[in-house]
Order: sequence, then C-alpha cells, then structure tokens
Amino acid sequence: MAVAVGAEESAGEGGVVWASGSRPHEDLCTRTSWADARTALAHINKGRATGSRATLWVRTKLQYQLLQLGTFSQRHAGKVLFVALLVLATFCVGLKSATLLTNVQKLWVEEGGRLEQELAYVEKTLGAGYGTTKQILILTPKDPGANVLHPKSLLAHAAVLKAATSVKIEMYELTWSLADLCYAPSFPELEHPIIDQILAKLTPCTIITPLDCFWEGSKLLGPETPVTIPGLGPGVNWTNLNPQKIVEKMKIAQKYKDNFSFSFFADFMKRAGVTTAYQEKPCLDPTDPMCPSTAPNKESKQPPDVGAELTGGCYGFAGKYMHWPEDLIVGATQTNKTGHIVRAEALQSMVQLMGARNLYEYWSDDYKVQYMDWSQEKAARILGAWQHKFTQAVLEETARLHNETKFYNMLPFSSANLDDLLRDFSEVPASRVALGYVLMVLYACLSLARLNDCVRSSAGLGFAGVLLVAVTVAAGLGFCALLGFPFNASTTQVLPFLALGLGVDDMFLMAHTFAETADNSHIPYQERVGEVLKRAGVSVVLTSVCNACAFFAGALVPVPALRSFCMQAALLVLVNLVSILTVFPAIMSLDLRRRHAHRTDILCCIPGGNREQGAAPTAASGHHYSSSVRRQRDSSGAAAAAAEEGRSWTRHHHHQQQTSSSSRHHHPTSTVPKVELPKKTTVTRALPPPGGGTVTQVVPPTSPRECWASSDARAQSAPSLESLATNNSTRDLVNGEKLSSGLNRAWASALQYWSDWSIGRWMGTIYGPTLMRGEVKAAAIIGLFVSVGAAAWGVSNVEDGLDLTDVVPRSAPEFAFLSAQQKYFGFYNMFAVTQGNFEYPTKQRLLHDYYEAFTRVNYIIKNDDGGLPEFWLSLFRDWLIGLQNAFDHDWRSGCITQETWHSNATDEGILAYKLLVQTGHADNPIDVSLVSQIRLVDSEGIINPKAFYNYLTAWATNDALAYTASQADLRPEPRHWTHDRYDYDLKIPKSPPLVYTQLPFYLHQLSDTTTITTMIEEVRAICKRFEDRGLPNFPTGVPFTFWEQYIKLRFYLVLAILAVLTAVFLVLAVVLMNLWAAALVVLLLATLVFQLFGLFGILGLKLSAVPAVLLIVSVGVGVEFCVHVTVGFLTAVGGRERRVILALQHMATPVLHGAVSTLLASLMLLFSEFEFIRKYFFYVLLALTVLGVLDGLIFLPVLLSLVGPPAEVVPRNHLDRLPTPSPPPSPQASQSHFHHSHSYRRSHHGGSSSSMRGCSGRRSSSGCAVGGAAGGGGGGCGGSSSSSSMYPRLHGSNLSLTTITEEPPSSTRSSQSLRSSHEIVVEPQVVVETTTTPSMGGNGEPHLDHHVTTKVTATAKVKVELHTQLPGAVEPTYRTSSSSSSSSSGTRRSSRRSSNGSNCSNGAGGVGNSPCNSSSSSSASTSSSSSCYGTGSSPKGSSDVEECFSK
Repeated sequence: MAVAVGAEESAGEGGVVWASGSRPHEDLCTRTSWADARTALAHINKGRATGSRATLWVRTKLQYQLLQLGTFSQRHAGKVLFVALLVLATFCVGLKSATLLTNVQKLWVEEGGRLEQELAYVEKTLGAGYGTTKQILILTPKDPGANVLHPKSLLAHAAVLKAATSVKIEMYELTWSLADLCYAPSFPELEHPIIDQILAKLTPCTIITPLDCFWEGSKLLGPETPVTIPGLGPGVNWTNLNPQKIVEKMKIAQKYKDNFSFSFFADFMKRAGVTTAYQEKPCLDPTDPMCPSTAPNKESKQPPDVGAELTGGCYGFAGKYMHWPEDLIVGATQTNKTGHIVRAEALQSMVQLMGARNLYEYWSDDYKVQYMDWSQEKAARILGAWQHKFTQAVLEETARLHNETKFYNMLPFSSANLDDLLRDFSEVPASRVALGYVLMVLYACLSLARLNDCVRSSAGLGFAGVLLVAVTVAAGLGFCALLGFPFNASTTQVLPFLALGLGVDDMFLMAHTFAETADNSHIPYQERVGEVLKRAGVSVVLTSVCNACAFFAGALVPVPALRSFCMQAALLVLVNLVSILTVFPAIMSLDLRRRHAHRTDILCCIPGGNREQGAAPTAASGHHYSSSVRRQRDSSGAAAAAAEEGRSWTRHHHHQQQTSSSSRHHHPTSTVPKVELPKKTTVTRALPPPGGGTVTQVVPPTSPRECWASSDARAQSAPSLESLATNNSTRDLVNGEKLSSGLNRAWASALQYWSDWSIGRWMGTIYGPTLMRGEVKAAAIIGLFVSVGAAAWGVSNVEDGLDLTDVVPRSAPEFAFLSAQQKYFGFYNMFAVTQGNFEYPTKQRLLHDYYEAFTRVNYIIKNDDGGLPEFWLSLFRDWLIGLQNAFDHDWRSGCITQETWHSNATDEGILAYKLLVQTGHADNPIDVSLVSQIRLVDSEGIINPKAFYNYLTAWATNDALAYTASQADLRPEPRHWTHDRYDYDLKIPKSPPLVYTQLPFYLHQLSDTTTITTMIEEVRAICKRFEDRGLPNFPTGVPFTFWEQYIKLRFYLVLAILAVLTAVFLVLAVVLMNLWAAALVVLLLATLVFQLFGLFGILGLKLSAVPAVLLIVSVGVGVEFCVHVTVGFLTAVGGRERRVILALQHMATPVLHGAVSTLLASLMLLFSEFEFIRKYFFYVLLALTVLGVLDGLIFLPVLLSLVGPPAEVVPRNHLDRLPTPSPPPSPQASQSHFHHSHSYRRSHHGGSSSSMRGCSGRRSSSGCAVGGAAGGGGGGCGGSSSSSSMYPRLHGSNLSLTTITEEPPSSTRSSQSLRSSHEIVVEPQVVVETTTTPSMGGNGEPHLDHHVTTKVTATAKVKVELHTQLPGAVEPTYRTSSSSSSSSSGTRRSSRRSSNGSNCSNGAGGVGNSPCNSSSSSSASTSSSSSCYGTGSSPKGSSDVEECFSK
C-alpha cells in the first residue's frame, strides 16, 4: 500500500500524482522540464504556469524518443548487448587495416595548399626519394660558453669523424662503405681508360667540414686504398696529392703524352679551382710526420690561428665549386674589429649521402647488384643501416678517445634516426594506455561504490562503463581505419586518452542519474532505464554533438596530421554517443536486475540481502516479522523480478487467477489460511516549502514515544526536518541501532558519514548558498575580469613556432643535437624552382633578373663581394664564353677554318667549332657558315637561343663538375654527348625542353619562427612578382615545408574558433530553444578559449598547429563544464539564485566527475618520454580542465544569478515550485477486467475513458492508491502503455498514517471469488494485503461487467487545512463527473482527535460516483480529523480527477 502526503496536489499530464516527500515529486515540482517536459507543458496549457511552449515541445519530443530507446534497451538487454558487441568487435577488426603515417612532409604540409602542390610537382618531376641526405656531427663544449677555436678541439673532431666515415655494413651479401653511398662530384669522361680509372678512385665524397681549412681535412677524403699511378709510383691519396704537380708529371711522361689532351684537362682543373688541394694548407698538428713540407707552419711548428683560418669559410679540393660558408661550419661566433673570428662555441661537419632514388639509379646498371632484385626500397634500407652505424660509431669513438674528447660533446645526427624516433613517436604506448584505463576503472568503481550498501553500490556499473568506453574507442579507431584515415603520432599518443576522458564524462552523468532512479519504486520497473535516458540523454546528446562540432571545426586547420586527428576524434565522439545511448542502458538494465535480486555489487553471484537488513530488531516480534517478510520475499524473488522486468507477468497472473478460480469451483471446501500480521505504528511529518514533502517513520513497538524521540538525554528534542529527509531514517528506526563499541562503532560511523556525504548535498547546502552571497559574487566577477586581463597580456606574448626538440626524447642523442643545432646554427638550404611552360632559350634575361632579385633577401648568404654564388645558367654561360675565347684564338691563328680544324687546334676551340655550326633545327642541324656569323654568347651575356638545347647537351657532359656543383637537377636530364677531337661528326643531339630547374641558396640567421616566416614572406614576394612577369616558379626547402603554415595559422585558428562557436550556438539554440542561454554559454566558452590562449603566453608555450587544434577542441571540452549547469538552471523552478543552487546541487557531481576523469585520462600523458606530449597535451589539457571547472562552477553560476535567462517553466501561484499533480482513480484488478469494464462503460454510458488504466500489478513491493477520497478515475498504478506515466499513482492528501493492519478475507468469500493479492510494504516491515473480488450474482456467478470491489482496512489520522478565499482571489473550479457507483459495506473507526468526521465508501461496480465530503468552520484555517475506510473506487469518465475535499 502506498500513501501520498502533501499540502498541494494538482493534475499533471495523464493524471500523474507525486508523493510530496519523494525525490521524483521534488524533481517534478522543482525541476519539471528536466524530469518530464510533457508535464511542464501540461501545466502551461492548463494555465498553472507560464513558459516557452516551443522549448518544452522540443524537449518532450527528445525525451519521448530517449525514453523509448531506453525502454527498448532494457526490455531487450541481452539482444542489444550481443548485437552491439558484435558490431564493436567487427569495427575493432578494422584496426588491422590501419596505416601509420610517419612522413613528416605528408603530416605537416598544408593540405590542398600551394605548398602541397609545389612539393607534389617536385616529387613528380624528380621522383620520390630523390636528392641528398646528410649525416651531421656537431662539436660543442661541455662547459657552456667555452671557446672551441683551438687545434685540440678540431683534432678531436677529426678523429671522431674519421672513425665514423670509415664504417662499413654487410647487407645482401655485399659490403657497403661510404664511397658506395656518398654524394660525390662528377668528372668529365676523358675517353682514356687509365685516366678515367685513376679519377674514379681519387674522386672523394663531398664532406662539408671546417677541417677543409686545414691539411687534416684531406684525411677524410681517402681513398681507403692508395692509388698507384702508372709511371709515377704508388701510394697516392689526398694527404699527399698535389693535382697540379701530378698533371705536370703526366705531361712529360711518354705514356700519356701522345694519347691524352692535357690542355683540356688543365683547363677543366683551372675552371674548377683544383690546384694544390690540401698541400699548402696549415696543419693543426705541425708535428705530425705526414704533415707536408709545403704546409705554411711545417717549419715553424706553430699551431695555426684557427679563427683566422675559418673566417670567410673553408674550401674543398675544388675551390671554385666547394666553398663552405662560415655560418655553415662555425656556430656562435664572435669577431674582432677586422671581422676575423676570435671565438666560437660549436663546429659542424656534414657528410652528404645520396638519396634512395639516386642510389638506386647509380647502381642499377652496375655488375655489383646484377645478381639481386635491386630496388629503391633496398637502397633505402642500405642507407638507413649505414646511418645507424655512423651514429653508433660516433658514440663508440667518443668513449674510446675519452682523454681527447672529455671536454667536448660529440653530437651525431642522421635522418634515419630521426625517422625511427618519429616512428616510435607514432607507436601506440600500450603500457600507458593500459595503465590509464586501469586508473579510470579504479576511479569509476570508487566514485560509484557504496561501502555500506553492497546492493545499491554501482562499482560494477562503473567498471562495465569504462570497459565499454575502452571497447568503443578501439572500435571507433577501427572504423576510422576502415574509412581510410591514416594514423599518426597524435592519434596513437593522445586520442586514446582524450576519447576515454570525454566518453567517461557521459558515462558518469548517466550513472549519476541512474543512481537517483534505480531504486525509486515510484517509477515502473520496465521504464527506469528509459527514465535515465529521458533525463540525462538530452545533456549527453548536447555535449557530444557540441564536441563533435568542435572537432569537425578543428579540421578546418589544413594540416593533414591534425585534420586526421580531428576527424578521428569527432567520429570517436559520435561512436561513443551511440554506444552510451544504446549499449550502456542495456548494461544498466542488468545492474537493475541485480539490484532487485538483492545481489552484491560486482560479485553478483553472492546474495547481498535486503536493504532493510543491517540492524538487529529491537523486539522479538519485530524479529519474527522481519524474518517472515524476508522469507516471503526470498520465496517470491524470481517471480517478482520477472514481473518487474515486464516479461508478460500480467498475462501470466491473469492465467493463474483463472486457474485458481477453476480449482476453487471444483473444491468449494478449500479455504485460504489466515495470516495474522502484527500492527506497526508510523508517523508522517510534512516538510515546509520550497521543497515540501513528507517523511513517514515507523515507531518501534517497544517505545511509546514518537519515532524521532530518543532515549538519550542529549537528543530529547525532535530532529530537524533535514535529518528527517534522509533516505535512511525509516530503516534505521525500524531495524534499531546495532549495539557496538570501539572499532566497530568507529567503522560504522565512518561508513555512515561516507554514505551520507555527497557532492550534490554539499553543493546545495554549503557551496551554492555561499556563492550566492553578494560579496562572493563581487569577488567572482572581479576574478573573472582579472583572468581576462591576464589572458590578454599572455596572448600578446604568445610566439609562433614548434621546437623540434619537443618531439624528441631527452634521453636520445638526437635531442642534444637538435638543441645545439637550434642554438648555434640557424642554417638551411633552399631552392628556387622554375617550372615548365617557359621559354628558357628566349627568356634568359628574365631568369638572370630572377636570380639577382634574391640578393635583396638579407637571410641569403652572399659572396665576399656581396653577390650571390653562380647558378647553372651563369656557369653554363661562362663555360661557353671560355670556349668562344679559345675558338677566337684558334681562328685568328688559323688553326680552325670554316670547313675544318687542324691538328694544332685546341680541344676547347674544336668543341666551340662544333657548337657554332649547330642550327637547332632537326631537318638541317649543321651549317658551317655560322662559325663566322654567330657567337656562342652575345655581348649581353645571352646564349644563342636557337642552339640553346644543343649547347646544354655538351655542357652537362663535358663540364660535369660544374653541372653537378650547380645542383641544377635539370629535368628532363640533358642528353649525353662526349667531345672527341678526332670525331668529325659535327651533329650534337638536342636536349628536350626544360620543365624543372633549381637555383640553390644558403640561408642563415634563422633562429626563430618570426625570422623564418619573415624570410618566407620576402622570398614568396619575389616569386610572386616574377610569376606575374611570366616565369612560373616557387621556393622549396625545409623552412618552407615546416614553417610556411605559420603565415596563415592564426587566420585558420580564428576561422575555426568562430565556426565551432557558431556551431555550438546553433546546436544549443535548436535543442534548448533559448537564444539567451545559448549566447551566454558561447560567451563563456569564448572566454575559456581566450583564457587558455593567454595561458600559453604565461607558460611560455608556442603556438603551432597542435596547440591551435587544442584551442579549438577546448570549446567542445568546455561544453561539458557549461552546458550541464546551464540546463540545470533552465529546467529549475524559482528565482535565479534558487535555480543556480538547484543546478549546482544536481549537476556539479557529474561535472566534477567529468573533470577528474579527464585529468585521469590525460595523466598518462605526463609519463610520455616525448616533451612534446607532456608540454602541448598534458599541460594544456590540465589547464583546460582547471579553467573549465572554474568557469563552469564559479563564474557561470554567478553570471546566471545576475543575468541568467528565465526558467523554462514559471509557476503562477508559487515562486519556487509547481503544483503537485492530481491523484488517479483506484486500480482495477487486472488488465482483462479493465478491458471489459472500459468497453462496457463506453458502449452504455458514452463516457470518456481516455485516462482509464488497469492496475497491472507489474511492480511488486508497491501498491495502488486507495480511492476512498477521490471521486474516481480509471487510472491504475503502473500501467505499461506508452501514454502512461512512469511515476506512481499515489493518493495525494495531507495524511498522517498511524496504524496499518490487515483484515484477512473470509473463507466463504475467498472460496468463491477471483482473488488478487498484492504485497505492499511500508518500509521496512509493514505489509498490507488488498483483496479484490468481483460482484456476485444470485447464482454465485460473477456479473458479466466484471465489476470489482477492493477492500482495504486502515486507520488513518487526517489533518485538513482549509483556507478562506482572500479578497480578489480567483475562486477555484471543482469539476465532478456524472457517474454512478455501488457502495460496499464498511466499518467506521474513530480517530483519536476528530472534530469533524466523514465516512467515505465507494464501490467499484456502479456507474455513479459518491464524493467524499468534509465540513469545516468559517475560520480562516480549520483542521479536522476523520477516519476514512474506503473500499474500491469507480472508474472516472473524464481525464480530470475530482477534488476529494471541497471548501
């Protein structure tokens, strides 16, 4: 039997009635649109309140759909779990198809931008893997600031570098050394086998090093095996090689004199600057026996002035083409007045290797790899292995030469090692992911556990929820892999933790709402999970959609790595939303079944006992009764659980009734045994508004005093109303207090305190009222403005950029190298690329102007004369000018005529003659008359355009050293043609038109992002200007690849933030239908982003693409902190301050749980070995969480209390609550009875029956309201149709129930009637049995209309307050329905205090209605007591419920 008490009652939607002391009643009256938007809309429609109908209509539709979804998941929990796990497992399989992208260029180059198109053009033209790669060694002092410009440091540098370049590897059954892999200059083919062989062995690798200023630089060039020159002797290498003397000796050697043109080779050496090589350079150690006698300090034995020698840079063996700029090889220099270097803190050497494609092409036609399947992939693996060996050799040699290197740091670097680090950086940190999820599981279990109640504890639900989120994250990533999104470092290192934090936030909100509704017997069992979704689902959908919008907006930043990260995160949020709304309700339904089966949390196989157990009874009778009740419940537990789960219990019960009736018909002598149940005394007290409500307590039989009276002298006074409102009061008073002492009592007290304390209660009683004080509000507003001001200062100090050291572990050798390289060398290469669709022969002047325009870029290294080094076209022109001069000399001397040349003509003159006769036409390629008509290069420096591509063929082959040194990489490659003076075929093949050329430049003084972006803008401006003049061109190089994104980064950042704020505003405006609230939330989110951005400047974080995305994502994460509180504020009833307190009371708990879960999820990022992860993800997420909590729980409540929007529902008659809904009519015996009665009334009386429901009895441990005071109505208690309420049908009155007894049915009636017995418990031990029998005809058969009579015996103390109408007030309208009823006999019992009595007895079988009347005096307020013994109720013809008491 259920009893409802309260001072007010009113009809809600569908005739819902709420118990004034229960939580559902409180939510319906104070948070109406949160609990049931349809009820709120009904109040507005009936004129009891005002508000936004559109908002409530939208909320009603959403809540209805969510209710249906939750109910479906609860009804089919097993099926939902099976299908969901199958789908999730299928998506998890998609992880096998995931691709891990580690190519830095593809990760960080703006997607769809001009840079991506330019790089694609380069790769298409040159091929993937083309170019060079560098092995770098930097020497720095261990004592920062020390000078390294002395011979010992350079000798140590030389020893380590020599050992590193000497390494060899074994791969594919071959030995690979530096000579096989390095980038080396090319020498022209001389058509002399011996000379060509000698040059091939002596040609060294290109090593850029400060050692080239000294003789010791020759030790790095080799060759490993000294060369033997026939006729000159063995043992020739670069340490003793003097090219000039070698050529002079070969001139006089008879073996070479007759068949080799030394003039041509000498001219080549002169143009290349090959003279004495290293033989005339100073020795760092003049005492070295191998130091040549020609060294300037050999005789003096004095060490050289290292700084003076390094000033202006160093030169390799070919000084014309091998000039190493000073800024490239010496770092952190200081100069004197004359410009000479006097101090330096770093030295740098570079070993240039071929790219993978170059290596593949170089060896593809060689016999060395003919036996194997030679490919570019194998070439790349060989290069990587040698680079690893180089780094290892540097470290080993440094350790071996400890005495020489103990004062210096030898810092190696290779691109292969960096690729490996980036690959490791992109690997999934399995241990940290597992530890993070374990921590989240522990937190979820601890936060949802109840140590003093193993049944109501939800630790298992939290455990299952975290596991569900984990599986959902894996499935979401698999789904992203199936869609083709590549994985990268941000996906593997950050996304699992971020998705965990965001997913668990929604899980905590659902679990928090589930804890409020799971044990609420006022809600039909089959709809309790649906009720959770109905209440919390709107907020979950709001936050998830806003998060997804934030991530989708983050994809506006056109960086592939971050765009992929944002798309994956958005899809994960949506997948998690679907999982939380479908799968988690099924898990909650399983936990709900566990609760109702009274099983222990987590260990559900262990019975947890009834919640009423926990204290020993105070009397033997109480113990006997409690035991009997427990036995009764245990015996019927399975049936009750099946009934509550909604598995056709009603049909089964009706079948049992028919079977029982048939049995009794055949055995009329059978009787139902009487059960004598003891009486229990209860006391009900009303709580004052605004919350209202009542508390009913059962008085122990051993004490004659009221239940709140204490035997302790210190507790003689009645407890406070707040203490009576606890959920434990009835249980504690009935079961008694367990006598314990010492540790047991302390443990019990601790458990009691733990169970009683909650964040919501603290927020509602302490924090909220304190925050609403005027001085606290003022302080909060001041704090908000101060934080905004500090953020403004921080934003002004934010710099752009990303340090490469942040993406490398500190323990790795590459970290020290990158730190030194960034500190001492701001040196980079760049190329100006010219494209096709350009007439190179006719527009040479434009190309020269283009190259000279770069002179005005301050960051490009110039020559000593202030000009730029020569590029391919100028080298090509100079070579032709030299040939023209040789031809002119031979022409004047008569060695060359128009028709031929003589034997005394020079090789250069003959080659010039062959070039001059080229016409450039395929049909007539040769015209000897041109030798006297044209010149190779005119007076303005323009190469003959008609034969331009014929000349290009000759230059690329016969001046190979100049061509390779120019780094032009002409495409298509010029054709091969070798000059031979004895070849009289004058035709020179014509090279194809150029579509790609490179102009190399060296950049320096680029130490930070600002200077790099300034340089980029200057270079881009030059390129744009010449593109407008018809020259298609663009720059390329490392600075442009990695730093050009910063030019438009802030533009994209602002654009994305505006987009996500707009998206959030639209989502909130549509779902909440409240522009005011949406604008306020968006304003606070913008403030949050601004605060976080300002924190970057305060903490010294730089703005790059990653922090930019986190700023965008912060909008979505901040929604979690703002929307819940805002929704709680809008759905509450009352003034602004009261609604703020209610919002904090109900929403602070999930908000704080979400904050803690986000911190726990991101905590594992703190243990990453990558500084980048710690710095730009953990610290930013930590700051975001702290700022979100401050904004969401301090600043937002204060703003809402000052300028918050009005409530969605505003009551007309009471400020702080809505009227309590009206009571329903008494229940019918069964669904079949209801159906027949309903049909009979409609056909015979035409009355409306829209609100008629049968008492399905689908909830055990709860009862139907007694209809003695209501005029009727066809509602039942717990109907299962979709239009029925999910809350109790309780009889509302201000009633104090003192004694409840059971009147056993007579054996004569029970033997002839259909009997329906419902166990009704007033916690914990009071059982009331109601007996429903049909009216019998004269022959003992029931009437066809199946009218029933319900008999309930109770003694009640009724207190009625009647208030006179105030002047001017609106008279209430009381409606009655015209229907008849048949009355059953009743027994009147007088109450202890009765000034006015009434006897209410209504039958259930008639078609009329007999109202229950009471009288009162004419005073303003009169109390009366009456005893009402009622039996049954008649169905009501309208949807409104009659008032029991009339004024």
